[in-house]
Amino acid sequence: MRDAIVRLVSAAKAFATPEGGKVTALDGIDLDIGRNEFITLLGPSGCGKTTLLQVISGFVELDTGRIEIDGVDMTDRPPYRRPVNTVFQNYALFPHMTVGQNTGYALEVAGIGRAERTERVRAVLQMVGLSGMEGRLPRQLSGGQQQRVALARAIVARPKVLLLDEPLSALDKNLREAMQLELKSLQHDLGITFIFVTHDQQEALTMSDRVAVLANGRIQQLDAPRTIYDKPVNAFVASFVGASNLLDGRDEAGGFVLEDGTVLRHGGHGRASARGTALVRPEHFSLVSRCDNAPALDITLDQIVFVGSSFELFGHTASGRRLVAQVPAGERGAVGALQPGQTARWYYDPDSVHLLCDGEGAR
Repeated sequence: MRDAIVRLVSAAKAFATPEGGKVTALDGIDLDIGRNEFITLLGPSGCGKTTLLQVISGFVELDTGRIEIDGVDMTDRPPYRRPVNTVFQNYALFPHMTVGQNTGYALEVAGIGRAERTERVRAVLQMVGLSGMEGRLPRQLSGGQQQRVALARAIVARPKVLLLDEPLSALDKNLREAMQLELKSLQHDLGITFIFVTHDQQEALTMSDRVAVLANGRIQQLDAPRTIYDKPVNAFVASFVGASNLLDGRDEAGGFVLEDGTVLRHGGHGRASARGTALVRPEHFSLVSRCDNAPALDITLDQIVFVGSSFELFGHTASGRRLVAQVPAGERGAVGALQPGQTARWYYDPDSVHLLCDGEGAR
């Protein structure tokens, strides 16, 4: 990437275990992060995403490799000499300080004069929607307001890169979803790079310009959210990001042949060797044929679950492979005609079938 503000080259880190062994947290990662980009590090616990964030901030030293920020080698620089700031999961606000004092603390430590400090605190609190709350203490704020104070404190010093370590995890569902949109809007207004860590796929897909999916200390896939979802490079990414139906079989001239002999038609998307895996997302199944001779799978129904805007159908193939379909509420008539134990036709569009490679993702 030509305009990368953060660059990691062959970044590797391992930690000692109590048993005397070592566990690899980062396995030679190469990563360029663009200027003014919102990138999310996504993956399960232990995948290396938080370690990667701590390496960028300087709180964890690399074993090998290097890190550059804005073209300057930061590998051996301590955290306080890096142009980054962090928003933590627990906010870490000073309980005895007011909102204004918490927000302006870094400026005070840096020796910024009172007049400039007051003006910058006022401006940043207005930006995060907390104007007029300068005199309140953290205990007088809601969880969402405390999260905004933590954000204000992180951006008031005007860092080149803002690191966010699961800052929304303590919020309730509705506030969390609202803050996702606000964070993306704030990043756009500030024009600085956000590096966001989460294990929540919805957060990653909602806010990010790009998503890096990690597993076992490696980046499995780095792409735009829609590409990650529609065209995962391997079974791990397909199963971790979104609900998935993964079907093993062989890619042959007539289509993708499942283990029970059923032929799954596809549009040639993805990669598969003689043996491989096909991905069909649950929402790509329908109980209603959209055209003549539409392909379908014959599925024995196990359970129907109504979830408001759609129905989730659980069933299995003749060979016992379990599948799930998510059909819209508009198909309630077709759903109502079904009973557990019946066999139904689950129609699909061949272009929605994605073939996966079995190899590992990129570093």
